[in-house]
Amino acid sequence: MEARSGTRQEDSAGGLVLKYYLYKATKAVEFYRPIMYLFFLAQGLDFTQIAILEVVYNLTTLVGEIPTGYVGDRIGRRNSLLIGTALIAASLLGIGLAESFPALAVLYVLWSAGYNFRSGSEDAWLYDTLTDDLSENEFAHVRGRGESTALAVGAGAAIVGGYLGSIDLSYPWFVASAVTGLGVVVLLTLDEPETYKNTDADELSFQKTVGIVKDALSRRNIRAFILYYYVLYAAATYLVFVFLQPIFQTVVTDLGVATAQVESLLGWFYAAYSIVGAVLSYYTGAIKDQFGIRTWFLALPFIVGAALVGMYFVPILALPTFLVARGLSDVTRSFAGQYINDRIGTLGRATVLSSMAMVSGLAVIPFQLGSGIISDLVSPLFALAVVGVVLVVGSYAIIFWEAPIAE
Repeated sequence: MEARSGTRQEDSAGGLVLKYYLYKATKAVEFYRPIMYLFFLAQGLDFTQIAILEVVYNLTTLVGEIPTGYVGDRIGRRNSLLIGTALIAASLLGIGLAESFPALAVLYVLWSAGYNFRSGSEDAWLYDTLTDDLSENEFAHVRGRGESTALAVGAGAAIVGGYLGSIDLSYPWFVASAVTGLGVVVLLTLDEPETYKNTDADELSFQKTVGIVKDALSRRNIRAFILYYYVLYAAATYLVFVFLQPIFQTVVTDLGVATAQVESLLGWFYAAYSIVGAVLSYYTGAIKDQFGIRTWFLALPFIVGAALVGMYFVPILALPTFLVARGLSDVTRSFAGQYINDRIGTLGRATVLSSMAMVSGLAVIPFQLGSGIISDLVSPLFALAVVGVVLVVGSYAIIFWEAPIAE
């Protein structure tokens, strides 16, 4: 009887992980990503205005992360994911219809709020679900497979989005909104982990939650890591995605590609970019076993920083750098989630994880404003080279101050 019960529990856990993969496949970002900044430029925005939109997004993240994380801890991680996914689907539809900078700024607030609701709750739900099955050590592995699923689906979506964008730059946003809406349907089939249900979440006050967050952020084995990854590395590499499209356009047209072919070519490039990312994310667990989280984090900022500087002197290096950027980003995010989750408790987990996103959102603001201004004055390639120098120098300074990764 006990063996059969254990099998049912194992099947249930496996089924939940499969639903998690299905939910990840509905994120739909690759539909609009190949044309996102081209869409904004076509609406008459300049690089500084685009940077301001990103600042609006991150200010909303800053203000909303802890409150939405608290909501996720109180009403449940699944319910928080439902609210966030619905907001994102509505925002994508609105962006596709928007025709002015003020309208886009308002929609960016709603878009960011949707991700606020999902940012901490998603990883908290997954980690606690794996804890139910005593397999929380598999978090990086399962999360990596989830990102791989999203990227594999995104490869086809990027091609479709590129071709849709060549017809009308609004169409990819509409399709992305519809696919994101399917995530609501998937989430309705999920339940809260038993690990979460067994906590005193109903008695969790906001004041107590803030205390939990303060305690986590002040721990010696976490504080330097927050500066190293969530403040410096995450903020610097975020800009790679912001400037990918204009830099890609510059590089390929310099190679002789016609301007009219850029949108469709971007779709194929994003498909390749997603496939490379899917492969890297699929092997997150193997990468962790081979290199270890500590070695990965101590080496990667310097490799990425050198690549960003090298792109300025040899622009064609931007293509291979961009090709692997997403996969490296997702693998690194999974490792960061494993590292932090292993060092915090279930009670308040979503709020603590949301606070990490809040810190990252705050840190990226000066990077965004500075890079936007430098791009308008010089070029996006020069802006990323400056970011690469800041990443290398800043990483050295943090390591000199305190080891960011515990043994």
